[in-house]
Amino acid sequence: MTIERKQPKPKKCRVATCGSMFVPARLGQSVCSPACAIIDAPRHQEKARKSLAQVGRNEIKVRKEKLKSRGEHMREAQQAFNEFIRARDQAAGHLCISSGKPLDWSGNAVDAGHYRSVGSAPHLRFDERNCHAQSKQDNRFLSGNAVDYRICLIARIGQEAVDALEADQSVRKYTIEEIKAIKTEYRAKTRELKRAAA
Repeated sequence: MTIERKQPKPKKCRVATCGSMFVPARLGQSVCSPACAIIDAPRHQEKARKSLAQVGRNEIKVRKEKLKSRGEHMREAQQAFNEFIRARDQAAGHLCISSGKPLDWSGNAVDAGHYRSVGSAPHLRFDERNCHAQSKQDNRFLSGNAVDYRICLIARIGQEAVDALEADQSVRKYTIEEIKAIKTEYRAKTRELKRAAA
């Protein structure tokens, strides 16, 4: 029994200056002659270099991610959370949570201020009820303006919710995987808010 081989179909040479038709002698052949292969070689080399560079960048990104400390992951998650808080309150048109004054959204003058600070209540750092858009002046230079913050917070979320925040003394130890999940969740929420606002 003999197996009948199909004859390959003629192809056009890939080299733009040649363009002649040829029958490929092997699988994947894209040029008609060794001379055209030499002309075509730099394009293949550039393509291979770009492919290797992309693999290299991805590999470096993965390695950097593995080398990050718990603290670095926590900082990134906090940044993602804070960005969401600012986007949420801007979309809602809220005033500064402590002073009640309009916020300057054009520059970098708005913080995500925590009612109970991250230092004194780290377990509430990602609690959306505990964090609101606040002017940098109040957050950084008036130590959060806590008395006025509490008054405005009661008006915004209610006395019962504020009492629950003040009474919460639970201890939470986040794993690196939980921190990464928080970062991913808040980045997605921020994108969704910005998309809805656009």
